[in-house]
Amino acid sequence: MSVHGEISKKTVNTIIGMKEKGEKITCLTAYDYTSAKILDEAGIDLILVGDSLGMVINGYESTLPVTIEEIIYHTKAVRKGAKNSFLVADMPFGSYQCGQDEAVANCLRVVKESGANGIKLEGGAEISGIVRRVVAAGVNVMGHIGLKPQSVNAMGGYKIQGKNGPEQLIEDAAALEEAGAFSFVIEGVTSKSAETVTKKVKIPTIGIGAGKGCDGQILVFHDIFGIYTDFRPKFVKRYANLAKTIRDAAEEYIKDVKSGVFPGEENSFL
Repeated sequence: MSVHGEISKKTVNTIIGMKEKGEKITCLTAYDYTSAKILDEAGIDLILVGDSLGMVINGYESTLPVTIEEIIYHTKAVRKGAKNSFLVADMPFGSYQCGQDEAVANCLRVVKESGANGIKLEGGAEISGIVRRVVAAGVNVMGHIGLKPQSVNAMGGYKIQGKNGPEQLIEDAAALEEAGAFSFVIEGVTSKSAETVTKKVKIPTIGIGAGKGCDGQILVFHDIFGIYTDFRPKFVKRYANLAKTIRDAAEEYIKDVKSGVFPGEENSFL
């Protein structure tokens, strides 16, 4: 049973309607069947198969090496566990910066092969033409403005956005809404600017490092549960320390096997 009571299947209209009703939207990433099943049973509204899988699953130094094939593989696994949550797949770097025709084809491929309910593209006004065409092709699109990890090299590093005002963010948000996006992520943006943008648009804003004024919040599975410990962003609240729990259990297992305590009679067929 979830904190919401009986769990119902989420659609794009559910997510959009939550903003209209003033209900906060809960989002987390997932990359496999088991974690998706746990989140789905907890009642999470939206699951994102983020390109963050490159770092927390595959050990890449950034999200840039992630391929379409990797996104499809992990999204297919998550789809099997996410029976009710709305499922969005990240389009990886290079899959939509390659001309509109190829971008549309890649988005259609991901949805068709993975079972995702929609895809996410990083960018605002500069990708509005692609968003319009992908939406016209029948695909739900989530945008992503503010700090854009796929553009970190062009942006000169991970820099907080919106410090000099929300004007560019408002322009990007308006362009995404006009192009037909059903929502967008606001990442690494000052709380004041993110709240201003949220009030300017009718579609939901999902914050990550953007304060409480957004319509919803998203965090990375391995960050929120304390599994990925290579670094800890300021905007992350850890609700568990599973890395320590797992490490302690592994050490106990190793000790039991070395000493001959495991397997005992209760673990053996007599």
